[in-house]
Amino acid sequence: MTPTADRIAAILGFLDEANRLKDTLRSGRTPQGRQESTAEHSWRLCLLAILLGDTLEGVDMLRLIKICIVHDLGEAISGDVPATDQRAGDDRAARERADLVTLCAPLPDDLKAEMIALWDEYAAAQTPEAEMAKGLDKIETMLTHSTGSNPADFDYGFNLSYGVEATDRHPLLASIRSHVDARTRRRASEEG
Repeated sequence: MTPTADRIAAILGFLDEANRLKDTLRSGRTPQGRQESTAEHSWRLCLLAILLGDTLEGVDMLRLIKICIVHDLGEAISGDVPATDQRAGDDRAARERADLVTLCAPLPDDLKAEMIALWDEYAAAQTPEAEMAKGLDKIETMLTHSTGSNPADFDYGFNLSYGVEATDRHPLLASIRSHVDARTRRRASEEG
């Protein structure tokens, strides 16, 4: 079925706004020292999920990838809050969801509902796909910190405590985390 011209225009309008994610910078740094964008983080998160796909029994891979793509879309409006600045009760999740709703406004109702439902699923982390997305999200961030050209005062100790609850929810996540933690410890030791 070919979409109507109005549907195509709505999708393109949404994509124009979502494109802002390419300019939304995170605190993580590339190996050359450039700040990464949230879009780059989401891309590598999806790549990580794909590479682990054959080991994820009981996980709907398409749904997992959709959740990974959508989980940070709201940041296109208000930006990223570095993990070190996040606090319990800071209403960050509510702001991100509200920003996602705003971002999705141009979409047809069915697509808008799907995008928001995927974000809500990620936030609740109650399905196998959302649990995996949340854990892999933390791991991707830790990987970036373990390989990036970080500032001299980078707190590798924070990296070792970051996202433990999310990465402890599945044996595969815990196993990957142990490798990333070892890399982080080596990096901290090398940089003294």
